[in-house]
Amino acid sequence: MTRFAELAVTTNFSFLRGGSRAEELVLMAKALGLTAIGVADRNTLSGVVRAHAAAREHGVRLLVGARLVTVDDFEVIAYPQDRAAYGRLTKLLTLGNLRAEKGECHLTLADILSFGEGQCFIAMPPASSDAIFAETLASLAKNFPRSVWLALSPRYDGSDGRRFLALQKLAREARVPLVATNDVLYHAPERRALQDVLTCIREHCTLETAGFRLEANAERHMKDGVEMARLLSYAPD
Repeated sequence: MTRFAELAVTTNFSFLRGGSRAEELVLMAKALGLTAIGVADRNTLSGVVRAHAAAREHGVRLLVGARLVTVDDFEVIAYPQDRAAYGRLTKLLTLGNLRAEKGECHLTLADILSFGEGQCFIAMPPASSDAIFAETLASLAKNFPRSVWLALSPRYDGSDGRRFLALQKLAREARVPLVATNDVLYHAPERRALQDVLTCIREHCTLETAGFRLEANAERHMKDGVEMARLLSYAPD
């Protein structure tokens, strides 16, 4: 079996985004034989509490982190390497929460740079990477050398080959390695229907009018190493 750790997992603690509970995701990781699971919810550490309990019970290695989303929509997953870095991450999230209305978190790249010591960062590229994302990635890599990776996730839209080549080029220019992930939103394909409903609630629309605001398919579920290797054959490294 190809060894694989899924390091971009969203739980239902990412409000109206994740379609599965942390316990379900941990159990699926065990069933698939993953070497580890990384739970990183949107601007919160809330999901890691239940994930930790489930991982301890079922013998699954867990990475504790948060998906930091800035006010200009740059997304990067942060995994603290030690207790001090975890403390800085919680302070960063508290700062963002104090700036915003309840349920929101306002962070900037400058905040991440100020509190980023001791983190491992996985930059999550948008559907179409642009010059602004490239500049932000380069800035993050310059400030935290050897602690930044660029996520490579299939989108299953017929353009993954071209997109993977573009991200490989971007990674070389920024001098950061790539890391494979399926950018998971739910534990199993059948949970896609619930995730669609959550999206509609968040976007204040109906299933009939949601259009491209919904995921194009039911592929954002946990996958094993063999399947991920097949999907990312464009980028075998």
